[in-house]
Amino acid sequence: MGLAQRNYYGKALAYLAKNRDDVVVIDADLAGSTKTSDFQKAAPDRFVEVGIAEQNMIGIAAGLAASGKTVFASTFAVFATGRCWEQIRLAVAYPKNNVKVVSTHCGISVGEDGASHQALEDISIMRSIPNLTVISPADAHQAYAATIAMADFKGPCYMRLGRADFPEIYPEDTKFVIGKANVLKRGKDVTLIGTGQMVSMCLEAAEILAKEKIKAEVIDMSTIKPLDSKTVIKSVKKTGCAVTAEEHSIIGGLGSAVAEALCDEYPVPLTRVGTKDTFGESGKASALMVKYGLTTDKIVEAAKLSISRKQGGIQE
Repeated sequence: MGLAQRNYYGKALAYLAKNRDDVVVIDADLAGSTKTSDFQKAAPDRFVEVGIAEQNMIGIAAGLAASGKTVFASTFAVFATGRCWEQIRLAVAYPKNNVKVVSTHCGISVGEDGASHQALEDISIMRSIPNLTVISPADAHQAYAATIAMADFKGPCYMRLGRADFPEIYPEDTKFVIGKANVLKRGKDVTLIGTGQMVSMCLEAAEILAKEKIKAEVIDMSTIKPLDSKTVIKSVKKTGCAVTAEEHSIIGGLGSAVAEALCDEYPVPLTRVGTKDTFGESGKASALMVKYGLTTDKIVEAAKLSISRKQGGIQE
């Protein structure tokens, strides 16, 4: 069964509206799409609608946070990370203001909205900013738990959420620990590290590989910064090779973060599954995922390639 992460973000905000007087939510003319409207209904006196003025939204959020509020600011990812980069850098991250920037409609699965609205660079943009925690939940229940965790966490955060329904991985009462990866399946032949909706595909790929006597370990890297490199290194010391999978460019995203960690601590063959150096396009979300190589089959291929490299096979 698939559930939309943004719906559960809205549910979490509604919970916070009733249980946290310090929480304020700001949106930029997209409350219905981002589901911050759930908070607006529950606590209209603590909801700010700025209109189509995303940079102003971040400035207001920073000011409220500096006054002691816990602030959630939401819009689509292309606007939150592209249009507001300077404001996030200087007004939020530099002074460590307690602002949680939560974007929806990330990745290629935005579908028909096309390249202008398909954020494939947001992880890269955000994880390069000092003091900023970057989160990418694997399913709707984890999105809910991550929202609650961010409210308790002191400091600036960025969380990306998809538009499409994601398969359920975690139970409804799951807890979220910022900075901690979850090992979802144990294995000894290859490590599959996913984030966002690609985590479910890593689990599917592991089942396919198991039929070929390949035991894959699956890690959900729901916090991309700070990266849980200890869990990654512990896994690859056992498996000897790895694959990363993300609905994002392989440039600067999860794959880059894992490659950096491996290069620094324990180099092993790594194959990255994600979009290449390209923009997206308009089309059905499912068709775009196939065209841009974001599928279970591509993860299986990548796993076999990493294993081949580990064994001294031809590197392509």
